[in-house]
This record gives sequence, structure tokens and C-alpha cells, in this order.
Amino acid sequence: MTKEFKLYRKKLHFKFKAGTSRGYYTTRDCYFLTIEKNGIITAIGECSPLPGLSAEYTDKQSFESKLEAFVARANYDKNFSLSTLKHESSILFAFESVLLHEDRKSLLLFNNGFTQGKVPIKINGLIWMGDYETMRQRIISKVNSGFKCIKVKIGAIDFIKELELLKLIRSEFSDKDLTLRVDANGAFSPENALNKLEALAKYDIHSIEQPIKAGQYESLSQICKNSPIPIALDEELIGVNDRAEKEFLLEHINPDFIVLKPTLHGGLKSTIEWIKLAQNHNIGYWITSALESSIGLNVLAQFTGSLNLKGYQGLGTGQLFTDNLDFKALCLNGENLSFNGTALNKVDIEGFLS
Repeated sequence: MTKEFKLYRKKLHFKFKAGTSRGYYTTRDCYFLTIEKNGIITAIGECSPLPGLSAEYTDKQSFESKLEAFVARANYDKNFSLSTLKHESSILFAFESVLLHEDRKSLLLFNNGFTQGKVPIKINGLIWMGDYETMRQRIISKVNSGFKCIKVKIGAIDFIKELELLKLIRSEFSDKDLTLRVDANGAFSPENALNKLEALAKYDIHSIEQPIKAGQYESLSQICKNSPIPIALDEELIGVNDRAEKEFLLEHINPDFIVLKPTLHGGLKSTIEWIKLAQNHNIGYWITSALESSIGLNVLAQFTGSLNLKGYQGLGTGQLFTDNLDFKALCLNGENLSFNGTALNKVDIEGFLS
């Protein structure tokens, strides 16, 4: 039986303009790596780099050429090793995923309380950027849907308006009733970051992700040391793939949390290494998706379930796109993401890729 890796491309469309301090998303280029035997798809993994964030992505044409070359090499080189992809995070995640699917012979990739339908994963409700009124309505909708933890992206509209939104939230819900996270995506400058953090601290913020742009270790170290709000690193971890580099980053900056995104942070194996290092340094962590389709989310959710994590995770639910794969195995009830394995036999991968 002939085995072959194949590559598929698909453009997904957002239901709304998804805003961050770096700009707005309206579409999402996704690549799907399959294993096919005699022309039949037997396994699949997702490669969805984020332009402007993924270290391995410089431009679309160069990335696609590189991805095609790796897929071709996997087909002809019997000595091809995943270690070759150490610095190709999204590509490595796709290979890890498709090989895991092949090994399990099913989209049921992990056996744990989550995949058995016994233990849901609590997730935060994400509030994308928009104008003041749009964000206010999104916050109200998430809270009314049952979310006890929400994450608000800040840094794109006027900072005073953003403070008003947080004040509005706290006027209705105390920190005992609602956990409030914010994500600046590097929008603050080293010079004004502490002043802005002082202003934010009035609203009982659980944590702030990446207050300044990545790569400013000294400034970020000082911010972590003096911030009235716990600091979580996100973009800072991108491109840091060697264990010694990871150790240096955590020791030097000493954040309160790290936010782990396997697509951006070196894949599944690298994520486990980050977790072990964080534990050694008494640094908290949670898992977050990075705008993957349902194919990638399935891997991330099951993987997260295997880690037995406490607290709120940042997983998506597959509801961002108009043309995502219909994947009823992942179910959202309020803030609880649960898994229904009986729905896996209804997943139409070939129809999605066609």
C-alpha cells in the first residue's frame, strides 16, 4: 500500500473583522498536511502560521515553497526527522499532528478525562477589538453566555475608552464573580507601560499578556519586577526553540505566566518542554489556540485535556469562520468546552478539503 504526504490549501473567512493592536483579520490561509494511502486520506494535520508573528513566515510565496519542500522531502527521504523542523513551528505542529493521527488511526488522539467526555476544559471568552460600543456588546454577550473569565484585547482604540470598558465590567462584576484578563499584543512602549499598568490595576486585572513588543528583555524584566498586574508572555516565546534559550528567557525576564500556543511556540513537544521549565521556575501557564481551523483545534483541545491543567485556558471553539470544518465533537456550553467522541465518525475531511 503506497503511503504519501500531500498538501492542501484552504482560505477561511472570518465572520467579522477580528481586531488586534496589529490590525484586523478577515481571512485566514490554512495548509493541511495529509497522509494518503492509495489516494485515500488516512490522517491529517494543520499548518496555519500567522503572518507577522510566526518566526518561520516571511512572505506567503517563500513560506509555501519551504512547506512544499519539506513535504516532498518527507516523501523521498527515509531519514527525514522532525528535528529538522525545530525552527519551523507551524510546520512541525502539522507533522506532529498528522503522525499522531496515523498512529492512533482515529481523530481520537488522546485518552483522558476530556476525551472520555468526563472533564470539560474551562476557557476564557475572547473579546476582539472593535469600537467602544461593539466591544461593550461583545462583553455583555460573553458574560450572559456563562463565561466567568474573559480576555479583552486592548491597544487599538483610545486607552481612556478601554479603561471605561473595564470600569463598566467591574461596575457589574467583582473579581470574585468574573476573572478579567487583558492582552496588549505589545501595544505599550517601555516608557509608558508602567503608567498604563497602574491605570489598569484599578480594575482587578488577573494578568496582561505581552505589554510591550517582544525582544526587549531588559525593559520587560523591569516591567515584570515592578508591575502591579501579573505579566504573561506570549509573543516573547516565538522563535525561542532551544532549551537553553528558553531557560535564559524565563530566568532573565521572570514573568508571572507564559501563554503557550503550539502553532507558534515550537509544536506539541516544545510546549511540554516550556511547561516543565515553567514549573521549575514557579511560573504559571495556560494553553491557547492561534486561529486554527477545527482540525488544529481538535489536536490542541485533546492535548490540553491530557495535561490536567487548572484554571482557564485560551482555546478557540471553531466558531470564528464561516467556512470551517463542521466538527461537532467539540461542544461549548457556557465556558465549558467538552468532547463528544461519538461525533468523530461524522467528520467529513475530504469534503472540507475539496
